[in-house]
Parts: sequence; structure tokens; C-alpha cells
Amino acid sequence: MADDFYKLLGVEKTASAEEIKKAYRKQAMKYHPDRNQGNKEAEEMFKKVSNAYEVLSDPQKRATYDQYGAAAFENGGMGGMGGAGFRDAGDIFREFFGGGGGGIFESFFGGGARSAEEDRRGNDLRFDLEITLEEAASGVEKTIKYRRHAQCSICHGTGAEPGSKRKTCSTCHGRGQVIRRSGFFQMQQPCPTCLGSGSVVEKPCKGCGGSGVVMESRTLTKRIPAGVDTGTRLRSSGDGEAGELGGEYGDLYLVIHVKEHDLFEREGDNLFCTIPIKFTLAALGGKLEVPTLTKRADLKIPAGTQNGTTFRLRGMGMPSLRGSGKGDQFVRIEIDVPKNLSSEQKERLSAFADSCGDKEKPLSESWMEKFKNFFK
Repeated sequence: MADDFYKLLGVEKTASAEEIKKAYRKQAMKYHPDRNQGNKEAEEMFKKVSNAYEVLSDPQKRATYDQYGAAAFENGGMGGMGGAGFRDAGDIFREFFGGGGGGIFESFFGGGARSAEEDRRGNDLRFDLEITLEEAASGVEKTIKYRRHAQCSICHGTGAEPGSKRKTCSTCHGRGQVIRRSGFFQMQQPCPTCLGSGSVVEKPCKGCGGSGVVMESRTLTKRIPAGVDTGTRLRSSGDGEAGELGGEYGDLYLVIHVKEHDLFEREGDNLFCTIPIKFTLAALGGKLEVPTLTKRADLKIPAGTQNGTTFRLRGMGMPSLRGSGKGDQFVRIEIDVPKNLSSEQKERLSAFADSCGDKEKPLSESWMEKFKNFFK
């Protein structure tokens, strides 16, 4: 019975692409021939996990595997395909193996093989960074600390003990590529033993065990641009993990999270806040000092301002991340009705109510008209 690719990598069928990549890296380092010299079982397992990763790392191959199982990759790949034609088979194999590499497959269908450098590239990393709304508005410089796999300083990523030599890979005989035959077709791909380099270390580096990478703590200072919002992803090229056998570094992605603010709510580049005012100010009008992210501003309150009235302060919102101006700030008025009145205040307020007419009727004549029409 064919091996279960998911079990070979030690992941569930629901695993994400990143989880599959990390699992393969772990298994590949465990069974790599340089760390298990002379161990045929480890060499065979290395080939199996590499084959499993080749399929599960490609969304199209993975979908086909989930539907048809390993049979789709055996005997010409035609098992369960419902009688696909000759040209369709070529398309399927190109999706499975990336195409190219010479031989019959190259002659009929063309295409190019994935490079060994791409296979050895290091993992991308994610760092979640929390900042304040004020920092998001002005931009800020942040220093972060994280751990990553870095190139071994002893062997400089080669995996070989200083002074030792590399020897020709016995699997590909120095070519860095191997030919995989499947029925009528043959495909060329990077050698799973030497990862496309054509050679393996004679004596593994003691510092890294032959992998070429070691774990390190890293401190990095990055400028966070003004206008970022929760969910903004900032790429820091080359600050991810080192690739194996001298492969290039991956990237670091900073994912921004903006803290909730005590006064302001944000929607895009606009800011919103609610400010309570005395009912006397709403009735008589006047000036109100309101907060913004950068300073205080005077807001003119017209006489007769109603509860819920919203005013706009143009250009007092958040800067655009693309550098095209600023949003606005919206101030919603909430009339504060006093709860504890003195006897004198109650008398004067009652007198004011008497001067306004019937205290039981709403002041708005238009509302009264709607009220009457409702009961007709």
C-alpha cells in the first residue's frame, strides 16, 4: 500500500501550506544523508518525505492527491483520471512536476524545472507588532526581537566542517538533477539527496550538524510608516530564515495591530469621537474645545444644536498610507442632561419650561404633526 503523504510529514490533512513547509524542513533535516551517512533506511525516508512535500506543497498536486491518492502519480499518472487524453496527461504532469528537464516529457510538452536555489530558500517569518493610534498616525521606529534559523558562522552555510571536502553526490553523480520515470514519460528535477548542489559534505559541521543553519536571537529596528492600520503587512526582505546549504534568506513580515483608543474610533482614514456637552451650550450656542490626535481645536456649536448632531473637522483624521492627504475627524454631540439639580436650579428650570408653553408636548411642531397623522 502506498505511503500516506500527510503521515510521512507528520501533519493533518487540514494543514496549511506553511505548516507543511515547516514539517518537511524538520523531517528533511532529520533524515538528510549528510547526518545519516551509510544509513540506507534514513536515505529512503529522506526520498519519501521529499516526494511527499513535492506533491503537498503544490496546491494543484495536493488537490489531485486528496481526490485520487498516490495512484494519480503512478503508472503514467492516469489512475482515476476518467480517460484523460494524451495532451491532458501532459498538462497533469506539468502541474505535478513543474515540467522540463529534457527527455520525452520535454520534447512533447516543454517547460522548465524548478531551480535548486528556489528549493533551498529559507522560510518567511511573521512578527505581530502592536502600536498605538498616535504612533500609527505619525509613524514610528520600533525595535523588535525574534528568533530565526541563521547561516552557521563556522561553515558559512555549507554544512561542511572547516578543512573538510565535499564529495560528489552518489544519487545524481554530481549533476544536481535526477530523472524520474513514470510510464511513458520522464521528468528531471533537483536531486533530493544533495538538494540540487551536486555534492554532499564529507564531514558534517559540528556547529550545525551539517544543515548549514543554527538558531539565533535577532534584534531589528524598522520604521513603521504613518497611516498603517490593523492588518497592514510590511515586508522586510532577507530578514527571515536562512536557506539550507547556503540558500538565500527568506523574508520577515511585520503584521500591524493598532490598539483601541480611549477617545477615537477609526474607519479607514477617518476618526470618530463622541463629546458630551451641557444642554445650555446646545441651546445657546458657543465654542467647544475638542481633542484631536495632534492638538486641541475649537469647534463652533450653533444655538439649538440637537443631540446626535455630527460636525466634521477636515484633514484632522489619519494620514493615508499611500501618502495622498489625510482623512477627517467627525465629532458627534451628546447632550448631557443634569441628574442632580438644586432647589434653585429646579425652580428656574421650571420657570423656563412654563415660558416655553405646554411642558407635556414635544417642542418640535413637525414631530407633533407626524404624531397626529399616525392616529388618524
